[in-house]
Amino acid sequence: MSGEHGESPKAPVAGVGAVVFHKGSVLLVRRKNPPARGKWSVPGGKVRPGETLAGAAQRETLEETGILVEPGPPVHVFDVIHRRPDGSLRFHYIIVDLLAARAGGTLKAGDDAEDARWVPVEDLDSLDVEPATRELVLRLVAEGRAAV
Repeated sequence: MSGEHGESPKAPVAGVGAVVFHKGSVLLVRRKNPPARGKWSVPGGKVRPGETLAGAAQRETLEETGILVEPGPPVHVFDVIHRRPDGSLRFHYIIVDLLAARAGGTLKAGDDAEDARWVPVEDLDSLDVEPATRELVLRLVAEGRAAV
């Protein structure tokens, strides 16, 4: 992808995340690659040309965690913009997070995830969770949408 090797991206890249709750826990992965290397966030990644947001959420969640999901509605849309020290653009993602229900599978980190876990919501502060992920999870819990 442009941006990773010195070239600035020509356009934003579409990304998707899956927010999956199960038995009081949320499914999180620790990122292996930039821009969030080492941070915990919901599973997700780039949307491929011709792929729907729901299809990308299913594929990325399965690849990163081994968990099958049934994607639901969008619950959050945001930009991830990273610049180099000289100010040039390194990454620009537009990410749509979908609420998703667990539909099966066995938890196992894969693809670009160093680790994958069901994290009890009350334990979010024990991990280096992306601030936007923490805020989103806590908002969905407060809204009563975490019972999916």
